[in-house]
Amino acid sequence: YYLFGFMVLVLAMLLLTCAEIAVVMCYFQLCAEDYHWWWRAFFTGGCSSLYVMLYSVYYAFAKLKMARTVATIMYICYMFLVSTTFFLITGSIGFLATFIFIRAIYAAIKVD
Repeated sequence: YYLFGFMVLVLAMLLLTCAEIAVVMCYFQLCAEDYHWWWRAFFTGGCSSLYVMLYSVYYAFAKLKMARTVATIMYICYMFLVSTTFFLITGSIGFLATFIFIRAIYAAIKVD
């Protein structure tokens, strides 16, 4: 039972980190008066999947030592699907956190 609690804790830390980094990067972008933040917030959150894909390729060639090329191709294709799903999940978390942040700071502006 300890494994599932640890996994939930790691997932919460991942989601919180993706959200915080996307919000901070969007804040820096808004301070530079660049207001095209929509896609950049999505890509900022999703860039952690690049690490997942690169590490899976390294792991395939350095650690697994597969004998057949078909197994290697299947592994790379499945890890590409996992990495793409990871990109969509973390990118969505980054975008939603940034969207909530933008709404909060623009709601606090008082127009006189």
